[in-house]
Amino acid sequence: MNSCGEIPGMSGPNKDGVETTKEILKVNTNVKIIFASADIAVRNTTLNSGACSFLSRSFAMSDLLAVIEEIVAEC
Repeated sequence: MNSCGEIPGMSGPNKDGVETTKEILKVNTNVKIIFASADIAVRNTTLNSGACSFLSRSFAMSDLLAVIEEIVAEC
């Protein structure tokens, strides 16, 4: 299984993180995406777009590690 991870945010130069998430998952549905944003109001939108987890910025590295370990355990 070829999969990788990405941590997009809501704003980008050409598109937002939700659009990016959807495009990545069109190419490879095995990619595990952890979405990070300072705007907690977008949590449900990001998870509904296909992200497997959401982190509120600024997050601790221990929180990121816990999410990564959870994702790896599911694989």
